[in-house]
Amino acid sequence: MKNTIQYGKKIDTALSMWVKLMRAYATFQRKNAEHLKNFGITAAQYAVIECLGHQGPLLMGELCRKMLVSGGNMTVVVDNLEKEGLVERVPSNDDRRAIMVRFTPKGKKIFDESFSKHAGYLTQLAAVLTEEEQQDLGRLLKKLGCTLREEP
Repeated sequence: MKNTIQYGKKIDTALSMWVKLMRAYATFQRKNAEHLKNFGITAAQYAVIECLGHQGPLLMGELCRKMLVSGGNMTVVVDNLEKEGLVERVPSNDDRRAIMVRFTPKGKKIFDESFSKHAGYLTQLAAVLTEEEQQDLGRLLKKLGCTLREEP
């Protein structure tokens, strides 16, 4: 049964957009996580692998900022990647309090072997939208995210 309560056009539109955004994200992320199981890695772990694969070694703080997660959360993910022999922590040459995270040879191999396959899978998922629609959606999501980050 459809909810018939209405709060006004602006509020109803914003709530509808939010629900659709959350449902689309949850579905896309679930399919992403299922696909990553083929590589024996979680979505959070793969996000770190992908970031290091494109950015190179990063300080823990930089990795947290790029991934939009807390230090505590990142520590657990990096701990698990380290246990699997995919990354290593190295003291920074510039600041001995800082820790650099970088690939091990095994981690680099996982990235090299998985990235194009996973990117192809995500491309298949996104193909329900035309390339123009994907670009429009990307632009709108960036506008939404950047604007909200700027608000107090």
